[in-house]
Amino acid sequence: MADLMNKKEKKAGALTANMWIYALGLMGINLGIGLINSYQAEFFNKILQADLMAVAGIILAAKFISIVADFVIGNLIDRANFKAGKMRPWILFSAFPLAILTMISFVYIPFSSNAGRYVYIIFVVVLWNISMTMADIPSQGMLSLISKSSEEVNNAAGLGNTLKSIALAAPGVFVSFVCILTGSDGAVGEKEYLITSGIMAGLGLIFQLLMYFKCKEVVKSNTSAGMSFKEMFRELKNNKMLLIVFGTYILGFGRNIGLGIAVQATCILIRDGIDLSFIGMGTLYGDACSWAIGITSAISSMVTIVFNPVINKKLGEKKYFMVAGFYGFAVTLISTLIYTLSPSGGFGRSIWAIWIYQFFLGFAYGPNGYLPMVMTADIVDYQEWKTGKRTEGTQFAILSMSNKLSNALSVSLGILFIGAIGYDAAKYADVSQFGVQGSAENLQAIASYVTDGMQNKAWIVYFLLPGLCMLASSLLMFFYKIDEKTKKQMREDLAIRRAENEAAQIVEDEECSDNCAECDKECDLRASDTQEETEKPFDEALAEHFEEELKETDDSTTDSEE
Repeated sequence: MADLMNKKEKKAGALTANMWIYALGLMGINLGIGLINSYQAEFFNKILQADLMAVAGIILAAKFISIVADFVIGNLIDRANFKAGKMRPWILFSAFPLAILTMISFVYIPFSSNAGRYVYIIFVVVLWNISMTMADIPSQGMLSLISKSSEEVNNAAGLGNTLKSIALAAPGVFVSFVCILTGSDGAVGEKEYLITSGIMAGLGLIFQLLMYFKCKEVVKSNTSAGMSFKEMFRELKNNKMLLIVFGTYILGFGRNIGLGIAVQATCILIRDGIDLSFIGMGTLYGDACSWAIGITSAISSMVTIVFNPVINKKLGEKKYFMVAGFYGFAVTLISTLIYTLSPSGGFGRSIWAIWIYQFFLGFAYGPNGYLPMVMTADIVDYQEWKTGKRTEGTQFAILSMSNKLSNALSVSLGILFIGAIGYDAAKYADVSQFGVQGSAENLQAIASYVTDGMQNKAWIVYFLLPGLCMLASSLLMFFYKIDEKTKKQMREDLAIRRAENEAAQIVEDEECSDNCAECDKECDLRASDTQEETEKPFDEALAEHFEEELKETDDSTTDSEE
């Protein structure tokens, strides 16, 4: 039977249609997440005139509320019993609320009072985070159900992470193109925000619905009782491998801080704008060029993301995570020393230098979204192997919770730090309007507000802090124990165990008729038979069922590829 497992693993691994659909659905959900994480705080501060520090507090509180929703939704997923599958129905339930609330988040309303303004912001932020939770948990949980092959799961995670990264960066690019279409001269106003949110929400909805209608759950997961809050915390405490992944997310919150403050960091670090006339876009200023500050990082991280499955297969999750973390810390430390010690106007502080720093750092970002998903999918199998219980909803709810905590810290602390160094979007907008945009007096007015000291502090928050967090999260990975040998053994054991359970049911169904009396009689006769006579049909049924299960997986893979 082990030979059958090895044969199956060798045949698996190609990117199937099922994997592409899963990855596109993941991309759709993250289009809205990328827009919200990058622009929501700036919109509330700049357009709705809300205090930046207050907005940061509201976002932090909303993230903690959504963490409670993680537990509730994870339990509901584990307890539900829908014909459409375990995860797919929840992807449908969340699709329309997430799209609608993403658009509402960027609707300008001229409030006459501060109370109404902040009540509206709280309402929108909390509801969006809950709807995002309803989409996030099942979309991540689908990863462990789309294939019975560990190699295919790894490949699907790699593809999904690639498209997810594209989705998180896409809003910045779309904002710039919308500014060109509206003729706003690079200024991002209420109209530009609304159009961009409509595009992101519409595309996200299409891809999310595609995941529901076309993505198949190949692995059948039974309904479980779910867990109480106390039991889920106990699960996190007792599940050491999941606790490690949880910890890497929390300690690594700084990895995402750049996305959360990309708009503010662009206004500070690129105060003189970016001359893109060589590609016909002229000179962009402020939040209109927020996509450009991280463009080289996106390129290099995309290279790593594409090769994630190959590198992971060579190094394994543990080594890969640690190597990337130590490398990222070294790059941020060296770049910070060069940037802060360079004179004002020097090359070390220029956009070209920033692009070089970002390019080298991008290689460290590649595995950050990929590895935790792969490890959690492994942990689901690991816990079933150890305890006999398979609870994807609970496991991925905890993963989602750790992601929420990490995002809550990265977005809210990032905004708080930026506010603490003296930046305010409304004040920046005021000084940016002095004189003709791009003129000497205009740039001098901006420089009088965005000083070299503010730039140095912003660089530490934007660039050095992610490196420190990479280092901290990598140290925790020393204790991760699920290696390739363990994964191979547990999957073989699980396949045998599932085949035994189903084969036993087949034997029982064949030997017992619908007539209760006759069934009892046959059972009594069966009890008097010798052990050898009983074992033979079970062994035959077990072998036949195991081969059928592998064939069924092959057929589903072939169908997906077609």
